Amino acid sequence: MTDLARQPGVIPYVDNHDGPRRLLTIDIPLVREARIFAPIASIDGRQYVVSWGSVTFEIPADRNVHISVHLQTNYTGRAGDTTTPFASIVLAPHPGPVRLAAQLVTNAEGSLLPVG
Repeated sequence: MTDLARQPGVIPYVDNHDGPRRLLTIDIPLVREARIFAPIASIDGRQYVVSWGSVTFEIPADRNVHISVHLQTNYTGRAGDTTTPFASIVLAPHPGPVRLAAQLVTNAEGSLLPVG
């Protein structure tokens, strides 16, 4: 476990990686339909059920990292479709911490935008 992962509230990077790491914070806003959705963040394909608000991960700093956020539900709408709003981004290598804001739109592709 690295020093970054020892910080309270930081989810460690669990895949094989021996290089430098940095912190990623994702802000996931509470959506109006929150009672039927659970937020899920994915780091390089590994999914984490997370809470609404800010969540912090340890990620590699020396290579591209794929980040995505989606809202999972078992609710079926009028047409019987299961809605799963999502957003995705590939972060380029960089030594410093990064903060992303998820903008999720019901039934549509959203975005993950840098903050600051």
